[in-house]
Amino acid sequence: MSKLPTTFESLITEAERLNLYKKLIKQVNKDFLLANIDLDFEEDILPSSLKYLLHEVIYKLIQEKFADYLNLLYIIDVSEAKIKQLDGNDTLKLSEQVTFLVLQREWQKVWFRNTYS
Repeated sequence: MSKLPTTFESLITEAERLNLYKKLIKQVNKDFLLANIDLDFEEDILPSSLKYLLHEVIYKLIQEKFADYLNLLYIIDVSEAKIKQLDGNDTLKLSEQVTFLVLQREWQKVWFRNTYS
């Protein structure tokens, strides 16, 4: 992987270009299930809906179930350093940024598995 996508749009474009969008959704579903978070996306969910619903879930976790939120980040293996760089004062903005970090990490897993298997 030369560089990780730095925006949601570039991540989705790359996933679709490589025909890995469905695998990305499967990976997200798998890790949320491992974290005991009730979330199961249809494989043909629109990217805009994916982003919106994922953001909503992460926002609620930060607000109401912080331990589950931390567990999710641990299971997905989101970089602690990247999380610490974010501004935690605005929960809405924070949850949006974390949503992208989650998708970025899930994309990394799918990309590596596809490239090296």
